[in-house]
Amino acid sequence: MNGAVLVAITAAIGNLLQGWDNATIAGAVLYIKREFHLESEPTIEGLIVAMSLIGATVITTFSGPVADWLGRRPMMIISSVLYFLSGLVMLWSPNVYVLLLARLLDGFGIGLAVTLIPVYISETAPSEIRGLLNTFPQFTGCVGMFLSYCMVFSMSLKDSPKWRLMLGVLSIPSLVYFAFTVFYLPESPRWLVSKGRMDEAKQVLQKLRGREDVAGEMALLVEGLAVGGDTSVEEYIIGPADDELAENQEQSSAEKDQIKLYGPEQGLSWVARPVTGGGQSTLGLVSRHGSMANQSVPLMDPLVTLFGSVHEKFPETGSMRSMLFPTMGSMFSVAEHQGKSEQWDEESLQRDGEDYASDGVGGDSDDNLRSPLLSRQATSMEKDIVPPAANSSTLNMRRGSSLMHGPAGEATGIGGGWQLAWKWSEKRGKDGKKERELQRIYLRPEDAPASRRGSVASLPVAEVPEDSGFVQASALVSQSMLYSKGSKDKHPIGPAMVQPAESVVVGPSWRDLFEPGVKRALIVGVGIQILQQFSGINGVLYYTPQILEQAGVGVLMANMGIGSDSASLLISALTTLLMLPSIGIAMRLMDVSGRRLLLLGTLPILLLSLITLVLGNAIPMGSMFHAIISTVSVVVYFCCFVMGFGPIPNILCSEIFPTRVRGLCIALCALTFWIGDIIVTYSLPVMLTTVGLAGVFGIYAMVCVLAWIFVFLKVPETKGMPLEVISEFFAVGAKQANDDAKNN
Repeated sequence: MNGAVLVAITAAIGNLLQGWDNATIAGAVLYIKREFHLESEPTIEGLIVAMSLIGATVITTFSGPVADWLGRRPMMIISSVLYFLSGLVMLWSPNVYVLLLARLLDGFGIGLAVTLIPVYISETAPSEIRGLLNTFPQFTGCVGMFLSYCMVFSMSLKDSPKWRLMLGVLSIPSLVYFAFTVFYLPESPRWLVSKGRMDEAKQVLQKLRGREDVAGEMALLVEGLAVGGDTSVEEYIIGPADDELAENQEQSSAEKDQIKLYGPEQGLSWVARPVTGGGQSTLGLVSRHGSMANQSVPLMDPLVTLFGSVHEKFPETGSMRSMLFPTMGSMFSVAEHQGKSEQWDEESLQRDGEDYASDGVGGDSDDNLRSPLLSRQATSMEKDIVPPAANSSTLNMRRGSSLMHGPAGEATGIGGGWQLAWKWSEKRGKDGKKERELQRIYLRPEDAPASRRGSVASLPVAEVPEDSGFVQASALVSQSMLYSKGSKDKHPIGPAMVQPAESVVVGPSWRDLFEPGVKRALIVGVGIQILQQFSGINGVLYYTPQILEQAGVGVLMANMGIGSDSASLLISALTTLLMLPSIGIAMRLMDVSGRRLLLLGTLPILLLSLITLVLGNAIPMGSMFHAIISTVSVVVYFCCFVMGFGPIPNILCSEIFPTRVRGLCIALCALTFWIGDIIVTYSLPVMLTTVGLAGVFGIYAMVCVLAWIFVFLKVPETKGMPLEVISEFFAVGAKQANDDAKNN
């Protein structure tokens, strides 16, 4: 866990450099326009600032596919090199044209960092603290701005401030970032798995998680490579296979629907039964029929209701501990009395010959697609088991599985209370013959024991004692990526191996973007990026010194002998400093209150502060009072922005796309981000001279209203959920929306 935190902090240095550059150019442009006589040419002035945005936009157009090809880490290394080179060129800059070239190189570095760092952190962070860690880029960006404003302010007190030195200092921290990216940061384990480099991915995960057993998460990463597919929501009652089951063996219908899951030890197994009708959970009912809330808000996306049903029904535990089987432990955990702890991964293939067969695969050679991630037990108990019915599941982990095993025998899942399991099912092939298919199941327990609803043998009317250990769980069921064609003809209870499918090395395709779930995710990602930019934050940040100067902040520092330029820079530094506690609050709430609630709570405050700025600039008032009103409003705007609308769009975009197309989709969202940034930044000087501050902030206020409506209707809550589960929910929600559209 500590490894993931340190990696996130180190990666976020790239955003520190971006914040440093934003603040430096905001102060340096005051002196650049004087040297090059740009006071009467706001277009050139805007171009100097916007050139870095143009560079970021250009490189973003192909950064996603290249990152999917080369990896996340090499792109961050290239970003650090570009930062360094741009700093050197800006330090030289004999004329405007060379300065524009340097700003273009700087934009290349910024584009790579801003696009890929949130993706990198999301792919390396545990789901329970992913929101917190992905807020670090916002925090380090503000730290960079504060340090830069302090530097520029100190230089502005001199008789002849040197703007080239202000901009050239960027090369120093960029060297530090380069050293960290080369010698410390690992490659993203999800990217490594997508390229079939299982051994490297395992080693990275072990360092990030601080434990040897990462086989369960390895399997999860492979499962996350799927794009599209038919995902269904099912409900199960899961419990131990005890005498009650034996007493109901004569009930043929119950036996037919029964799913059997084997535990890690010999003779240890559990059973599951599908839940239908009134026994279904909130998640199951919402996925099929929607909810009353959704029906009362006709324009609300079914995805919002579907995600909301998870967080309403399943309380957050605040840890990685599984609560699926509170009275008997996880169905995949190791019993406490087991003497030998063996890992569920490729090193455990070579077992005692009477229990397992390895199909000739070496124990340590997992750096290829032939390395098995799962195997089924072949114990002495199984020799007496009759082959199961078509709907029965016979997949279980090898003896000693640590897939959900934590310290001191505690059960752990894949994050956020979710569990990973598999089952075998039969389907009709194209030739009409029956084929066995391995299905992956993401399980999420209800908050109440299933014994209060019914038993496995008789649902939903029969009651069992409250200490029976049965639990009701929602399940997302889809075809597994852990399947080898070489094992499909083997007996379902033999020692056959289940291996990663060959499709793990299939790269992204533009065709994948038209999958319903991916399209819905793109609507959310692109939409929130557009609204974030047109709420005006980057334009306000770039021109904060000038905005505050026009607002009259010079009167606050006049009696101290500080000029208007230096005063505006000092106010900007203090404003940035006040943002840091706000980001700290956001870090604390990001994985507790969630992304959606933070957006819905902070956007109205942004709106009120913007309205105050409009009134303060539209109504004549004294210069001192006007300066105070403007300064307080800008500070409140910035502080609330960095709590919600600042970090959350990038966090959401790094979470909602499947692994295989994440780079491509992030590039599209980032492209939208930078195009909007260019429009806002380039147009702000012109808008200030035409409609004034009141008109500018009035436009931003209207965008905030639209943003609140969009978040309420379209943006789901993703806190605490594994990335792979989020992708599955988008697929289910898109399918539901399409079905509703057809029915209507």
